[in-house]
Amino acid sequence: MLEVLATGPLTTVQDEGRVGLASSGVPRSGACDRGAYRRGLRLVGTAPGAASLEVTLGGLRVRALAPTTVALTGARCPGVPWDAPVDLRAGDELHLGTPGAGLRSYLAVRGGVDVTAVLGSCSTCTLSGLGPPRLAAGDVLAAGADRLPMPGVDVAPVSGPPAGPLLLTATPGPRADRVGEAGLAVLTGTVWVVGTDSDRVGVRLGGGVLEAAERWRGVELPSEGVLRGAVQVPPSGGPVVFLADAPVTGGYPVVAYLVDDPLRSDVDRLAQARPGQQVRLRLDRGSLEA
Repeated sequence: MLEVLATGPLTTVQDEGRVGLASSGVPRSGACDRGAYRRGLRLVGTAPGAASLEVTLGGLRVRALAPTTVALTGARCPGVPWDAPVDLRAGDELHLGTPGAGLRSYLAVRGGVDVTAVLGSCSTCTLSGLGPPRLAAGDVLAAGADRLPMPGVDVAPVSGPPAGPLLLTATPGPRADRVGEAGLAVLTGTVWVVGTDSDRVGVRLGGGVLEAAERWRGVELPSEGVLRGAVQVPPSGGPVVFLADAPVTGGYPVVAYLVDDPLRSDVDRLAQARPGQQVRLRLDRGSLEA
């Protein structure tokens, strides 16, 4: 069991999210950086899909009320072991400082965090309000029973999120024609900057404007389904890239999708970008031309 002493700017419970409910208007939610979240569970020998803690910009402080094993992954905070299983004794405290790079850290607990599931998931959705509330000081978290044999790994040789510019790969979206080739050239030729109003719903990019192609100016688009990684262009012309808590539909054109492959997810990488960090996009048309 863990007692929460401090939460930092934002700490939530996250798992794989609510899969298969988009037709009912329910966002998937789940961990923003799925790779880091899944790696933490493997390090503590816990079944896939169990709940962990997602910590935004550090500041989490917890006390072990009973012996347990945890692992920290994602954005690396100073003063604590990273990408490695850590045994905590009763009374031990874990304090996450501010990460030197990256935005979101994950605390995996052996057995998973035991909270009540809502619509099949323990994830907190900041858009819909579904799931457990955001963590607060004084909360006590029990460990679940989703235990597997420990992997016998001392440390996972994984580099942390970069502090410098990101180069991300996207494929043309279903409404790329709404900005045309000129707009796609702006999308890939601009050095974008992560906005301060970014959150778990999406990352707002500033530094350029994508204008509608002439034939589409003044023409509204009916709402249609969108997924994590969608690059949507609102009337302001500044792209928004959807993350875990994105809505299931949107009425602005989706001109591209970030690559979201389990082996290398550029959506995971963008989820670690801080406000002010630079982002460049490259367009991969290969899959469409094959």
